[in-house]
Amino acid sequence: MTAKSTALHSAIAAAIAAAAVAGTAPADAQNYPITNAQRATANEVAQRGVPLSELAANAPDSYTIKSGDTLWAISSMYLKSPWRWPELWGMNLSDIKNPHRIYPGQVLLLERKDGVARLRLANPVATSDDTETVRVSPRTRIEPLAANALPTLKSSVIEAFLAEPMILDAETLQSAPRIVATQENRVLLSRGDRAYARGAGLLPEAVGSEFRVFRDATPMKDPDSGEVLGYEAQYVGKAVLARAEGSSEVRESSGDPKSAVVPATIDIVGAKGEMRISDRLLPEPPRALVTYTPRAVPRDMTGRIMSVYGSAVVNASQNQVVSINRGQRDGVESGHVFAILKDGARAVDKTDPSRTLMKLPNERTGLLMVFKTFDRMSYALILEITDGVRVGDRLTSPSP
Repeated sequence: MTAKSTALHSAIAAAIAAAAVAGTAPADAQNYPITNAQRATANEVAQRGVPLSELAANAPDSYTIKSGDTLWAISSMYLKSPWRWPELWGMNLSDIKNPHRIYPGQVLLLERKDGVARLRLANPVATSDDTETVRVSPRTRIEPLAANALPTLKSSVIEAFLAEPMILDAETLQSAPRIVATQENRVLLSRGDRAYARGAGLLPEAVGSEFRVFRDATPMKDPDSGEVLGYEAQYVGKAVLARAEGSSEVRESSGDPKSAVVPATIDIVGAKGEMRISDRLLPEPPRALVTYTPRAVPRDMTGRIMSVYGSAVVNASQNQVVSINRGQRDGVESGHVFAILKDGARAVDKTDPSRTLMKLPNERTGLLMVFKTFDRMSYALILEITDGVRVGDRLTSPSP
């Protein structure tokens, strides 16, 4: 994919962009401005269509969008290559004033003409802001239409992963505050318990702030180079800083005064697992709006699967999250789609008297989409699978 085509895909996130939001109102998630340049680009790309050869074998002539649908599932219904959805979408911008909004009840019509296919809406719905209030006698009921817009993926599949995974560098890991004591010498902590912590950042101005609690930061090594790309921390809960760290004067057995550290006080407000002394704290990051515009990575981009998130196994299945050894520094973005390749086995040609050593071709076994990026690595969701996926499998562009 060229830089130009990548820009075109991004400009018409149109049919496939939807927000997976942590703590952001759905209405806000859909209110993206559409510039004149974006509209011009959308028209340019939309009118091209895709070759009929790219349509799925059983692509329906019409389809009524239902609650629970996802844009990836719909694009898979119509296309052999779901990431080419923007090219299929024959967008009518006079009807769809904000192309980030597609809703249940709308009817998609597939048009085949002059060797290409396009998709249009049969019954576009109004999306202007002044139509979002529906009056129902004898009282007023407000229904934000944007809340019903189709997501790219089912949010339940990756919702936890949007908040939980933490990739740290060695310096951040070493300097992170730590739990140092508990009330009544408790060994394990859970929601509602109080504990004490020390470390940088537990200051008076941070009182009331939320912190993530994590442990067992596992080094993530590049399968190719062996380089540590970051440390994956296991999320175990959430705490609020109730009182900052300070100091106090105490008297030794001799009666002499001595200064002592008063650790900060934290209250456990959420627990995925039991917490204990030595677990680390990190400030809760800002809740960011993330959009997914599935598109193939550039043809020259490759990578490897490093691990299956939250598991010690080396095999992954559909809808599981994996880490890959490519990140922001490599040009990876949320929405990038990779093809998964299984290494061809080594074999001996038994029909050849010289017993020639062979390396069988690598075979494509599935697709994954990046949804969360860090500087040197990323997390991705396995979208499709035809064979087993393993740690170490190779990644490449799905574009031919």
